[in-house]
Amino acid sequence: MGTTMNDDGWVDALGAEELPEGGRRLLRLAGREIALFHVDAAYYALDDSCPHAGASLAGGRLEGKHIVCRAHGLRFELATGCMARVAGFGTPVHPVRVRDGRVEIRLPIERGATIPILSKETP
Repeated sequence: MGTTMNDDGWVDALGAEELPEGGRRLLRLAGREIALFHVDAAYYALDDSCPHAGASLAGGRLEGKHIVCRAHGLRFELATGCMARVAGFGTPVHPVRVRDGRVEIRLPIERGATIPILSKETP
């Protein structure tokens, strides 16, 4: 089973009602683990891997618009993926939009490619 990236490069991730305010979801899309957060009426998507030790960021502690890695306590801004107060060190972020009640994430893959969805889970 898979989904297809639409013509303008966005991947359908889930229904907006599936992720309540303050929630998070770990998604496996296009061979990537993506941590999706819903904070202050906005959605944020970033690679689910701390660049320091590879720990899951989706399982970290949410502090406002920052996620704290559970392995060593490093703090990353949800909007930029950058480690707080350390320029140039972070995890990739992905644009997110809500369209027709669906949350869509733009991933760096070829348009029109079939994207396998291995699982959707909440940590």
